[in-house]
This record gives sequence, C-alpha cells and structure tokens, in this order.
Amino acid sequence: MNISFENQSVEPSPVLADPFNIHNETGYQSWRAAKLAGFPATLDECITRIKDLADPSESEAQGIAACCRRANMALYHCEAGFNDERALRGALIAFASAFGLSTPERHRSAGDDGVVALQVSDAPAQRGFIPYTDRPLNWHTDGYYNDPRQPIRSFILHCVRPARSGGENMLLDPGIAYIRLRDENPAFIAALTHPQAMTVPEHVEEQGGVRQASTGPVFSIDPASGALQMRYTARARNIVWRDDRTTRAAVDFLNRALAAGDPLIFRHRLEPGQGLICNNVLHNRTRFADPEGDEAGRLILRLRYRERIAGTTH
Repeated sequence: MNISFENQSVEPSPVLADPFNIHNETGYQSWRAAKLAGFPATLDECITRIKDLADPSESEAQGIAACCRRANMALYHCEAGFNDERALRGALIAFASAFGLSTPERHRSAGDDGVVALQVSDAPAQRGFIPYTDRPLNWHTDGYYNDPRQPIRSFILHCVRPARSGGENMLLDPGIAYIRLRDENPAFIAALTHPQAMTVPEHVEEQGGVRQASTGPVFSIDPASGALQMRYTARARNIVWRDDRTTRAAVDFLNRALAAGDPLIFRHRLEPGQGLICNNVLHNRTRFADPEGDEAGRLILRLRYRERIAGTTH
C-alpha cells in the first residue's frame, strides 16, 4: 500500500530555514539542537516488525518513516518468509514504493527490476569490485562515483542469508558527520561544499566500459526537498581531493573521526528477513567468512533509488 504522509510536517520552520548556510549560525544551532535531541540513543529504537513486506500497514510504515526522520535510517524485520528469490524481489519493490521510492538506479549488475544481489562473485562484470568479495568495505555513501547531478538518495539492504561470521555494518547519519565537521571548524564545511571538492577519476573496465570522471561536492542540498545530502568515500586510492590546505584538513578530520568511532555510529549485522532502509547514510562493512563446502554464502539484496524516503527532510 502507498502510505500517505500528508499530515506529516516535512517543511522546515522559518527558524530552521537554510541551516546549512555557514553564515546562518542561529539557524544552524536550532537545527543542530533539534537533530541531536531527537536522535535515537540506539538502533534498537528503530527496528519495526512488519507482517507483510509487500504491503506494510500504515502503523508499520509510519514507524519506519518516523525513525528515518530522526536518523535518516530504520531497520525492519519481516516475519513472513519467501519461497523463492523472485517473490522476495517483487515484495521489496512494493515495500519501497510504500515510501515513495519509484525510480531505481539502472545498475549494470541489477536485473530488470533494479535489484542487485550482493554476494561473493567472480562474474566478469563484478570481478575486482569489493562489494562482490568477502573483503571489508571502507566508509562511503552509495554512488559516490556518480555524476553529482544523478545522486543516489536512498537505498535498501535486505538480508536473505548472513555470512557464517562477520559482515557487520556500521552506520552514520550524514547529518551527524556534518555537525562534527562544522563544530570543529566551519571552514571545513565551506571546503567540502566546494563544487570541485572530490573527484573520482575515469575508470576503464576489463570489458572496455568507461565510467566518466565525476567531480562535485561532499555536502550539497537536494533541490527537490532542501535536505542535506552527502557524497563521500574514505578510500585512499583513485580519489582526488581539491588541492588546498582546508580541504585536506577536513578530509583528515572526518577520516579520523570515523576510524575512532563516533558515539552515534550504529553497528548492526543483518539477520535473515531483516533490512535497512535509509537516505543514503554513511556505512561500511566488516570482512566476512562464508560457510565451507556447498552451503550457500552471504546474500544481501540491494535497491538504490533516485528519491528520498517520503516524509523526510533533514
């Protein structure tokens, strides 16, 4: 079902208008206070049990959306199982549509439905890409290599099978990362909103495909909603940062803060039937080990969308 969010207040109040302008200290402090006051103490506050993945009830959907307004993310746990992956894929698409997500990324590893199977793979189109290995994934937002005019605004991860061990995610709301940087030095925000802050160079694949170079800011404002959005990776190779002292200092500060572990970073290992729905939060993944022999390994289904979750702004 499509859930109505018409009665939800999603427009910023006048005092919160433009809180991301570094010259608007009053607006920023008001937004910051509200953000931290409403932020969940633990991820357990943001787990919603749902009976029917394809048709969440209004109360279930409102619970998920409420947590996304607080932390830009929520967990769900579907009580019903699925006999086959095709039915599960269809249910996930229906679930996404209940939150206004209707334009999936056309990823090369996705089927016609836009769903990507994240598992250890040696397929030619996936060989060499870390998401299809058991290796750890560093901190990033999804689609950081995209043209900044075509961002990934939200994604869903759904666990079909966990690994034998490992495969835990750490999750951080980009708004919290913004607060840490701005509180440390507002000049860091000015540097990371520069249109040439981060460049992902051109990439030529084994099969001859070319991904064009992508240059853009780390932080930007979504023109459709006025929400803060982030484009970032902690990887050290094949990333070019704008060559100025403040940008380098901002990136070093953020990398150190993520490595040290912020108190508002959530840790969670998805279990079968569990999923994460979010407005493209910062996340990583620990190394994992699959079962030995013929037993099936870790399988996570991923959907990425051009829209934000309905009823959420900052």
